[in-house]
Amino acid sequence: MKKKNFVALIMGTIGGILFALGMCMGLLPEWSAFTQGVVIGCVGIVVLIAMLIVRRKMEGKPAINLTGKAIGTVLLGIIGTLGLGIGMCMVMIWEMLIPGILIGLVGIIVLLALIPVIKGLK
Repeated sequence: MKKKNFVALIMGTIGGILFALGMCMGLLPEWSAFTQGVVIGCVGIVVLIAMLIVRRKMEGKPAINLTGKAIGTVLLGIIGTLGLGIGMCMVMIWEMLIPGILIGLVGIIVLLALIPVIKGLK
């Protein structure tokens, strides 16, 4: 395993676990740890962004390359992820089954639309 892959694996795992734990702390009322969950989730996001920058530097590329296509792709990913997450919250927390499923499916479709956007249609 190459060094850049190992570093990305470790940082991605740590960042993902911190983010997931923060989300659980913030969204589960039984834990009564909303503020702490937001802080832990933000730390996880920072670790994941640092992983992206470190990996690109280890590949010899610029830290972040923002082009019009990259910004559009990121926005599409954020919209799809939020749609999927809001749909799941509607189903599991707010007990709105049908609207939650529909919004979640729209989020999944938007995320699937990222594949041809990133890979390109041939």
